[in-house]
Amino acid sequence: MSDTVPVKELDIAAQLEILRRGTVQIVSEEELAAKLRRAAQEQRPLRVKLGLDPSAPDIHLGHTVVLRKMRQFQDLGHQVILLIGDFTGRIGDPSGKSETRRQLTEEEVKRNAATYAEQAFKVLDPEKTVIDYNSRWLAALNFAEVVELAAKVTVARMLERDDFAKRYREERPIYVHEFFYPLMQGYDSVALEADVELGGTDQTFNLMTAREIQRAYGQEPEVAVIMPILPGTDGVQKMSKSLGNYIGINENPREMYGKTMSIPDELMLRYFELVTEVPMGEIQGIRSGLESGSLHPRDVKMRLAREIVRLYHSTDAAEVAEREFVNIFREGELPEEIAEVVLSPGDLNNGRLWIVQLVVRAGMAESNSQARRLVSQGAVRIDGEKVTDPDLDLPVRDGMILRVGKRNFARIVLS
Repeated sequence: MSDTVPVKELDIAAQLEILRRGTVQIVSEEELAAKLRRAAQEQRPLRVKLGLDPSAPDIHLGHTVVLRKMRQFQDLGHQVILLIGDFTGRIGDPSGKSETRRQLTEEEVKRNAATYAEQAFKVLDPEKTVIDYNSRWLAALNFAEVVELAAKVTVARMLERDDFAKRYREERPIYVHEFFYPLMQGYDSVALEADVELGGTDQTFNLMTAREIQRAYGQEPEVAVIMPILPGTDGVQKMSKSLGNYIGINENPREMYGKTMSIPDELMLRYFELVTEVPMGEIQGIRSGLESGSLHPRDVKMRLAREIVRLYHSTDAAEVAEREFVNIFREGELPEEIAEVVLSPGDLNNGRLWIVQLVVRAGMAESNSQARRLVSQGAVRIDGEKVTDPDLDLPVRDGMILRVGKRNFARIVLS
């Protein structure tokens, strides 16, 4: 989007109402209103920044909380800048970490960064998104400029961070390069002349530091729009692929629908607010219906699952996923489409195959140890019968159905 494109004709109060949705804090709302007012007067869109370190290539619904806020700014006509931290990613954000993070190689950063934009465009409008890389200015700083940047923030201020303070008390190592992460993130805002920056609550210190650094370089400080951390499907810890409680935006409709149906009831309204496009007035109606008993939690959760699948696939895909879910969990039927696992005689030993190997061959476990755990936990069924012996040599027949967990099915085909 060009800097000459005017913002859409919405009054400031209406823009603030949209942008306030789901936020934990806006620092400050008065500053944001002033920036919006000035942008309208000057016909100059605000420059809205979201930084992503490419530490992992997969985006899940937790990431989309800030991406959807970015899209709201975009829909209001403001210029959004998706900043790939290809330079800061080599250090790694120490926020919330109890120990120093492993530094990524340049090759790892580039590989992960390559997938970020493609996935982010499932939320953002690619025609109206500026993508930039902070190596463009951070790699060009000479040592004198780095020292000048370091002089903008005191060590005492750095030790106010909870994670640094805890590690300092516990005499865990804090390396000097880790102090540079919030400094570099702040310098990103200086380089981009950002008006607004988005981040989760775990980024609060970094966002506040960026405001200080912009002031120190003679710029008007950006507004920090702080978003909540989305709880995962377990309802306890934040959504994370490593914890297995995530809903990936690249997952197939059936998996996405089924995982949404597994979230605790008390999270439904939060998910509606943070990861769907359902209007807030309608969400309030759902809340009232749940409280009065006129709406059943199961039906509300099915609506939520449809909304999420529709966003990342289509309305038709959401309807198919719902039908399959109902067939499997209410009627005990099989899904309409089942992946096939082709086995040759050479794969078998006298017509048998170790159950652990079968689960791995079906792509339902990444390793033998993970497959053994699934079997021992009772998560594996053959033709509807639970298998709990991880040492079982299974008699294999053509057409048998392997099921792992609630949603993963495969049909065995003997070649």
